[in-house]
Amino acid sequence: WPKVKIALKEPIAEFWGTFILVLFGDAAIAQTMLSGTAAGRASSPGGAGFGAWDTISWAWGLGLMLGVYVAGDSGAFLNPAICLASCIFRKLPWRRLPMYWLAEFLGAFVAAGVVYGNYVNGINQYEGHGIRSVASADNPTGTAGIFATFPASDLTKASQFFDQFIGSALLVFLIWTLKDDSNKGKFVASGAWFPLGLFFVMMGIATAFGWQTGFAINPARDLGPRVMIAAIGYSGVWSAGGYYFWVPIVAPFCGAVVGAFLYDIFIYTGETPVNTPWMGLKKLLNPKRT
Repeated sequence: WPKVKIALKEPIAEFWGTFILVLFGDAAIAQTMLSGTAAGRASSPGGAGFGAWDTISWAWGLGLMLGVYVAGDSGAFLNPAICLASCIFRKLPWRRLPMYWLAEFLGAFVAAGVVYGNYVNGINQYEGHGIRSVASADNPTGTAGIFATFPASDLTKASQFFDQFIGSALLVFLIWTLKDDSNKGKFVASGAWFPLGLFFVMMGIATAFGWQTGFAINPARDLGPRVMIAAIGYSGVWSAGGYYFWVPIVAPFCGAVVGAFLYDIFIYTGETPVNTPWMGLKKLLNPKRT
């Protein structure tokens, strides 16, 4: 096992970092919903209102901060969209991408399973034994939203996509800011304060962009738990919101790449494809001449 652990050190770190992120976040949603303060819904028996939207925002921020500490050896990406942006703009080796993506998905999947196991009694009391569904106007006690994200009922597909896109772009833009060692102005890169900076970044995104689509901004965070709840029998997890499930997978990738590009083209002065001739196209087209 020690040899395996060393060989797979980075994917294992991504697994556990993502596990911590989703464990804290989904558990906070479960506690808030099942104890009776989510959108004014009735609580499960014994619920006393343990939580609110601020609770959820804090938990996702703390989960991200602590997950980054756990996964420091791998770079602590915890998000397939950030991995992709890092491959394009920050020289993360492309060969690591498949293993990182798989590890992040599995970490989120397992974390959602642990949250379900911990709160299954409350879910049974809240939604009903044997009933597992997505909440809607006609079904206010659906609990799928504990684990995966679902859009507000009045959102168009374009609005769903843009909400996830802007949140993901902002996330990567600010991560690039916190890690920018080339910025020699009054405030330099965050260094050891980076995880704490991420805590505030996540809290800011949650409080400013959380209502409409649930601020997934992370394909693994949404897809892993969504697959988990589909496997245990939740209905409607793929078709809800007009087959919304693909939005928190695709939009974060698009937003992350755009956010990284915007930071590099306007602010970053270090080594990046954006700061090479023709924004990297020359090297791509003529690799032997550059």
